[in-house]
Amino acid sequence: MISRRRFLEVGGVTAAMAVSSPLVGAAAADTKETSLPSSLAKLKSRKGEAAPITREERQQRQERARQLMSENGLDAILLMEGTSLRYFSGILWWGGERTFALVLPAKGAAFYVCPGFEEGRAREQISNAPDGDKPDVRVWQEDENPYQRIAQGLKDRGIASGKLGLEETVRFVFAEGIAQAISQVAQLTIASATPVTAGCRMIKSAHEIALMRLASQVTLTAYEAAYRAVQEGMTQAQLESLVEKAHHQLGFTGSADVQVGEFSAFPHGSVTPQVVHEGTIVLMDGGCTVEGYQSDITRTYVLGKASSKMNSVFDTVLRAQSAALAAARPGAECGSVDAAARKVVTESGYGPDYKYFTHRLGHGLGMDGHEWPYLVRGNATRLQANMTTSNEPGIYIRGEFGVRIEDDMHITENGAELFTPKPLSLEDPFGKS
Repeated sequence: MISRRRFLEVGGVTAAMAVSSPLVGAAAADTKETSLPSSLAKLKSRKGEAAPITREERQQRQERARQLMSENGLDAILLMEGTSLRYFSGILWWGGERTFALVLPAKGAAFYVCPGFEEGRAREQISNAPDGDKPDVRVWQEDENPYQRIAQGLKDRGIASGKLGLEETVRFVFAEGIAQAISQVAQLTIASATPVTAGCRMIKSAHEIALMRLASQVTLTAYEAAYRAVQEGMTQAQLESLVEKAHHQLGFTGSADVQVGEFSAFPHGSVTPQVVHEGTIVLMDGGCTVEGYQSDITRTYVLGKASSKMNSVFDTVLRAQSAALAAARPGAECGSVDAAARKVVTESGYGPDYKYFTHRLGHGLGMDGHEWPYLVRGNATRLQANMTTSNEPGIYIRGEFGVRIEDDMHITENGAELFTPKPLSLEDPFGKS
């Protein structure tokens, strides 16, 4: 995973750190060391616990998509590179400006449109899709119009009128080209495929829940290992490296953004170089990927002694998370779960509205780190069993510190559960070893 802060600091900030921080040399030396702190060295891989999604599961997903197409008046949906393509077909694609698409009709077989020079790579991946034994692959060469292949494929499926749903991340350049091509051969309207893609992906299977539970457990274990190895004077880069190495020891790719002291009041971090000191807040936010499924965990702690104000804020945030957990259940509106947490924060003196609790309570989670549904004021979407979201209240006091507690939440048949145990306190977030 690419951390938010590392994305922000690409360019001049990294160079500035090399000049301004006397600990950069130590950080560089640390990355060359082959030995690991004992808390990391003792970690064992859990890779064997992650069972891949099967072709049969993807077939069931496509059948569910066809059902939702019928319910929403769509005659076909079109998917391009991204997580929805992988969700329905198992294809992990990248291609930039060249068109690669999967068209799934409500009735009839799917077909693929692929650049000619990519046919080998495409067929290799399509072989694991539900129709991988005998796929309909329509190739276009570099001097040809790929959108005409899409239009012809729709015509061959008897789709001459109605609606073609585009997955929400399809870029405008592709959407425009598709619209122009199909207007020449059919009376089709372009519409959103989100009722189908979100309709399928919001509700997780038992297998998906198991993968997400494992991802959350792995990240929390990595956090604890890094926490037990943190030392006074460590830089962000050193602590983040510990988190990455811990994930690697556990068999997965994962990372975390680290924010220290007053910069923990920036919910998604600051580009200012920071160093861990005793008595200051440390906020870690990140996760890992397990068979394509994400975790998103935040832990806030203090190395040494926390102030009474820090402890009070932490207790408020923890109570807010518990209130949201109690409010989350099938049938509850997404906005009501946000309201339950915000009420605790406001009544504790950190209101009104977004003054200190500056963001929504949570977001859906699955193959994307942020997906449907969103736990935010005004969202009347009703929760359903086997939805998964983050539960992440926070209080951010500019110029002082911020506290966020984030765990991944699973809506059960009768309520909700967190995939990971709540932290205990700022000074002992994971319990004494």
